[in-house]
Amino acid sequence: MIRSLLALAAALSILCCLAPAALADDPSPLALGSAAPMRETMLQGADGRERSIASVAGAKGTLVVFTCNSCPWAKMWQERVAAIGNEALKLGFGVLAVNANDPAVNPEDGPAEMAKRAKKLGLRFPYVVDATSYVARAFGASRTPEAFLFDAKGRLVYHGTVDDNARDANAVKQPWLRDAVEAVAAGHTVATAETKAMGCSIKFRVKS
Repeated sequence: MIRSLLALAAALSILCCLAPAALADDPSPLALGSAAPMRETMLQGADGRERSIASVAGAKGTLVVFTCNSCPWAKMWQERVAAIGNEALKLGFGVLAVNANDPAVNPEDGPAEMAKRAKKLGLRFPYVVDATSYVARAFGASRTPEAFLFDAKGRLVYHGTVDDNARDANAVKQPWLRDAVEAVAAGHTVATAETKAMGCSIKFRVKS
């Protein structure tokens, strides 16, 4: 299944790399056990309200997913991300979806389109704009989608992709993100704490 996922990555690489190379970064991801960086940074939501990672934190922990509207990978996984995030809320987690893409690269990643996407998917958690891409850079996020799950003590306990089959939700054999959320909710250790993030490169805003 991992082999098929990598084959799909190759097939989508052309679509995901149409942005100018100057906008691409290759940060090192946040290490397991680390606390979320820039927790107090306020981010504008698609609904017009501002939130921070700290302000949405839940009793069980916090799930942060870097995603966007335009990436083919994000589109394939979007219903699953919505479902996992909504379920995580019920289990006591705070959840935040973050779009760090520059809408100048693709207008589909603008706030108006984000609001439409959030409504279409029935998101019960905030979908916010990382207007400088600084939060994504601080996390070391590089792909859309890319998930970071923190436990009740604020420690990173899962980082990586959603599951092992972006193309077909019914064929998933390794639901890594869902399993991680359920493990933490139950007070258990996450069996697979890190996987390779699969998706389009984040189209970072140019640093000032």
